[in-house]
Amino acid sequence: MSLHRLTQVVMGVPDVERTAAYYREFGLTPGAEPAPTAPRSRPSPVLSTVDGGEQLRIVHSARRRLVELGVGADHPDDLDRVASALMRLGVPIERTPTAVSAVDLGTEVLVRVEIAPRYEQRPARLPAYNVPGVDGRLQERAPGILREGPVRPRKLGHVVLGSTDHEASQRFFEQGIGFKVSDSVKDQGAFMRCSSDHHNVLVHQAPVAFLHHTSWQVDDVDEIGRGATAMLAADPDRHTWGLGRHYIGSNFFWYLKDPAGNFSEYYSDLDCIVDDALWKPGVFEGVQSLYAWGPPMPPSFLAPDDLAALMTGAHSPQG
Repeated sequence: MSLHRLTQVVMGVPDVERTAAYYREFGLTPGAEPAPTAPRSRPSPVLSTVDGGEQLRIVHSARRRLVELGVGADHPDDLDRVASALMRLGVPIERTPTAVSAVDLGTEVLVRVEIAPRYEQRPARLPAYNVPGVDGRLQERAPGILREGPVRPRKLGHVVLGSTDHEASQRFFEQGIGFKVSDSVKDQGAFMRCSSDHHNVLVHQAPVAFLHHTSWQVDDVDEIGRGATAMLAADPDRHTWGLGRHYIGSNFFWYLKDPAGNFSEYYSDLDCIVDDALWKPGVFEGVQSLYAWGPPMPPSFLAPDDLAALMTGAHSPQG
């Protein structure tokens, strides 16, 4: 696949400082901030993952939203293909020597396909488990309980976006950008990938365009638990849903809520698709298809508490 990863997201929120502080606590590392674009304006915080580099930029917006989504490509020929495909769909584009940009009207997100290096992920050192018939760990405590220090996400895995026209958004990402559909929920949305990860973008039908969540890969389920526990120790109201295991994608998850109202997910053990011929996309129905086990899905997960305010154009809770 000539597309190979998400490069960066630009998140718009009413209170940049509070939101940036949250994601620093979540485990992202502050990067070099770009210079202000105008006199007296404040720079936009940039935050990094261990393996993906600068993958989150936070800018001011009257309401919470995803402003931009970056997708990595290998070669200028890939940009030519994307540009041609988008124009066949009638989507206006902006082309530079290193990127093609276009707006998906359903999600209101500017998607930028850009030439970028591929991930070089250091393999995680996973602990040995004691299972029936096999004692993989002898005379020692489980390493997961002995870990110290903050959890550091390895990369940005995926984003989930509400779209006012999920079918048009799916065409934009699939036929225009070049994503592939891994699975879908009937009449609701599609899980799509631009890498070997099961999904990098999910667009789902919504009454208003909005950012549902960003998802960040950690080494294993212990890191999910450690990260979420530390975040909730600082503020229990951040809890949204978890710990659990999704059915579509198969990953372990725990969702928290940032100060603007966006959900952020720690995840591990996501399905991997390296041979398209060996993967058969499924069509699922009902919320049970979204998780195999875990606590019941809260109603606010599918319909966030500020959804009505987003629909009426009112400011987010930070405003």
